[in-house]
Amino acid sequence: MARPVPKTLQQRKANAKFYKDQMNKMGKPKAKEEAGMPISTGWFVLIAFLVIGGGLLELSKLFF
Repeated sequence: MARPVPKTLQQRKANAKFYKDQMNKMGKPKAKEEAGMPISTGWFVLIAFLVIGGGLLELSKLFF
């Protein structure tokens, strides 16, 4: 069975534009977000300070 033809020139133009846009999209990779840290730099610094500081305090207890 043949594809029905749109009734108006406006519909044909809109369908042709849609088809062209869809064909241009095919095969193109989707835009990916920038790969970054999952937490902000401020939180990372705070956590690092607490972990490293706690480790240094435990080492100082061990030796002194």
